[in-house]
Amino acid sequence: MSGPAPQPIVGVVLAGGLSRRMGGTDKTLISLGGKPMIGHVLERLAPQVADVAINANGDTDRFAPFGVPVIEDSIQGYKGPLAGILTAMRWARQAHRDTHVVTAAADTPFFPADLVSRFRQCATGPETIAMATSGSGRHPVFALWPTCLAEDLESWLKETDTLKVTMWTRRHECVDCNFAAYGDGSDPFFNVNTPDDLAEAETILRGKAQ
Repeated sequence: MSGPAPQPIVGVVLAGGLSRRMGGTDKTLISLGGKPMIGHVLERLAPQVADVAINANGDTDRFAPFGVPVIEDSIQGYKGPLAGILTAMRWARQAHRDTHVVTAAADTPFFPADLVSRFRQCATGPETIAMATSGSGRHPVFALWPTCLAEDLESWLKETDTLKVTMWTRRHECVDCNFAAYGDGSDPFFNVNTPDDLAEAETILRGKAQ
């Protein structure tokens, strides 16, 4: 897949959701166009970053075929995407000594090929969070995160039951990075939550292949 040159930054695919609306099935491994959905996500993110990993819990061996590191939540108890973001920050800083990390959702297979480069352009300072927006609103798990915020995020997760990503980001400088719809009218952050969504994703994928 063509796109901007890889950025000197690492990326993490967040695959820790509970998949309730898919009947408890691990939707990241559901076939989309003959390929596991997370395979599409990795193929879009990997060319944009220096290294990529998957954040997931449970049996991590299920992701072994993808040949990338799998990192489990660094904080106990299911804390939602914020726990995955914290884990991504820790991995980026400890394994790569990176000051930033980009996260992407494992159920959103069509996100932009210039996601990471656009984030870096949108960020106004070293501690600025750059978050994706589109016509459908904000997409909090698609963001550029300064790893220096890890300690504050860990304290937040230990001290509050409020696990909404945007509640925590209000404590910090956070800028929106807007992405337009594709030429076919589809939202770049269309995500798959239900069987109907999966059918729509198949239609979108066929359209992009033509």
